[in-house]
Amino acid sequence: MSMQQIPAHKYRAFPTVNIPDRTWPSNTINKAPIWSSSDLRDGNQSLIEPMDVQKKMRFFETLVKIGIKEIEVAFPSASQTDFNFVCGLIEGGHIPDDVSIQVLTQAREDLIRRTFESLKGAKKAIVHFYVAVCPAFRRIVFKQDKAAMIATAIKSAQLFKELAAQQPETNWSFEFSPETFSMAELPFSVEICNAVLDIWQPTTAKKVILNLPATVECSTPNIYADQIEWFSRHINNRASVLISLHCHNDRGTGVAATELGLLAGADRVEGCLFGNGERTGNVDLVTLALNLYTQGIDPKLDFSDIDSIRKVVEECNQIAIHPRHPYVGDLVHTAFSGSHQDAIRKGFALQQDDQYWEVPYLPIDPEDIGRSYDAVIRVNSQSGKGGIAYLLEQEYGISLPRRMQIEFSQVVQRETDRLGLEMTAQQIYDLLINEYLHANQPYQLIKHKLQEENGITTVEAEITTEGRIEHWRGSAKGPLEALVAALPIKIEIMDYKEHAIGAGSNANAAAYIEVRLDGLRPLHGMGINKNITTASYHALFSAINRAIQLANSKNAA
Repeated sequence: MSMQQIPAHKYRAFPTVNIPDRTWPSNTINKAPIWSSSDLRDGNQSLIEPMDVQKKMRFFETLVKIGIKEIEVAFPSASQTDFNFVCGLIEGGHIPDDVSIQVLTQAREDLIRRTFESLKGAKKAIVHFYVAVCPAFRRIVFKQDKAAMIATAIKSAQLFKELAAQQPETNWSFEFSPETFSMAELPFSVEICNAVLDIWQPTTAKKVILNLPATVECSTPNIYADQIEWFSRHINNRASVLISLHCHNDRGTGVAATELGLLAGADRVEGCLFGNGERTGNVDLVTLALNLYTQGIDPKLDFSDIDSIRKVVEECNQIAIHPRHPYVGDLVHTAFSGSHQDAIRKGFALQQDDQYWEVPYLPIDPEDIGRSYDAVIRVNSQSGKGGIAYLLEQEYGISLPRRMQIEFSQVVQRETDRLGLEMTAQQIYDLLINEYLHANQPYQLIKHKLQEENGITTVEAEITTEGRIEHWRGSAKGPLEALVAALPIKIEIMDYKEHAIGAGSNANAAAYIEVRLDGLRPLHGMGINKNITTASYHALFSAINRAIQLANSKNAA
């Protein structure tokens, strides 16, 4: 069956929310939300092989290091492993004073009691229960009406208060989720949450968390934002409530839905590092945080060494992060396209430390997240002169003149076409050396001596040509012109550039010469030596030899 043959009634569009005076489209995000990581619970339960205690502890320590202050660590009533992990965190003193651990439980008395038991001795804890509220769950999963669901929520909320009072040494926070909120009737979500609030009686000094999950992402992000704004307007005692978002990524718009939910007034975000989670995953906390960062907003999280964080996440989850994953993927700061590379290279050349970041094609400075610039530009058959020039300059201090960039890029293009592979900076450098510095036929400089008198420079050069040693002598106003005067062939120098490679008294000099022999197109030569005159002489012979080789190949053809 093709998609055109699927009955039109099989899927229905999710209804819109009627808010003619909605405000979120005109709002801006100007501060970071409260972050809550669900990697160790929601993320862990979605793994083919759940983390063992050692991996969970390593992951927990990473989350603390990043700066996340609310960490959902387990579903302690679900397994003895999770129960023991919570106890181990508390008894081992692994939880910093400014971090709250969070645990999840279903709305059942035995499971709630078991959950509170796991938290004995905790300094700060968030206890979270949920009741699914959408029509499909009420009808298919629980076979209960709205009144029965509300009664379950009230009974669980009352038990929370009772058990928390038995452990007054713990600073308790309560959280309730109308699970499947994004698919439920908004009035019923408000009704069940208000019933829970009536039991918990939050204050502005002691707020409760109402978590509004897109358990299954079923509509466009703007509809989720409307749901959040509508809920915020109708919930009781809004000033004493923290509205939390928990978006999944079924439609691939979890980040967008969360950002719009924050515009709609939410205070808190639950998610996972790099978007791990059930089905297509939870919302990606790293992408959200760095999206804020690139807008000039402090995310209150530290991703300055993003590769080390990625390493922990990949090893603990046993899931590789895609090379195109925002910010962290191996290729997201990489340009293969020639036009992209040229724009990036020009951007780096003009970027100043005291200016806003404006390097084309790079929304974030890779250095800010611990990435080097080495991988920004890489070369394959799609690349152009800009990327090649950038790599040579960054890796080897070689700054090719513009016309030489064009010339050498054709050499690289032929090689990448031949290989069918990407070329490394080392391979490009080796190709440059082989093309220009090893172009030593028919002329090769052995040694030279200069004399200056009355503004005239005379050069005596010893040359090998076709196995013979010859001695040349020429005079002119400068060393390079003197060597040209000594040549047995007529050439025209079209361009000359030189620069130091590195700094200090031992730095090498690089010289580049563009010459034209009669009847041939201009070609470049290159020379490297500690002495700039010697470097320029080698560059001259490099250009001449390449031109003669080109002439010979044409004659042979």
